[in-house]
Amino acid sequence: MAIKLHLQKLSVGTENVADLAAWQASKRAQAPDGLPRHVTRMWPKRADELLSGGSIYWVVKGSLLCRQRIVRLDEYIGTDGIRRCAIVIDPALIRVVPSLKRPFQGWRYLKPEDAPKDLPAGRENEEALPPSLSAALAEIGIL
Repeated sequence: MAIKLHLQKLSVGTENVADLAAWQASKRAQAPDGLPRHVTRMWPKRADELLSGGSIYWVVKGSLLCRQRIVRLDEYIGTDGIRRCAIVIDPALIRVVPSLKRPFQGWRYLKPEDAPKDLPAGRENEEALPPSLSAALAEIGIL
């Protein structure tokens, strides 16, 4: 049995989790079966681990805020003829305890022990703290 592994990815151009949900609801962001997908240039080398219960964790405006379960990896051939990977994800956006992340390109693997915990029931709709406040709290060890 493969070990579970996650991905983390910047959600470029979104201001909050609602923006991410709105983008994923558009036809352009969906696989032919209607599930949201994220198309990336590289195919994950550790695909089996991702598909054994992994999620994609979204970084919005410098904070890791939510996750979505990875359903499958589809081959996607762009109009340029280049083979890409479509990471097909469950439409449910699960809010997590916010954590600060520095900018990075592409996606990164995320070990389960390093992934933030899901927010407890009743706290899923809370707005994230402003990045400056999150940074200050993280600096003193509260977040």
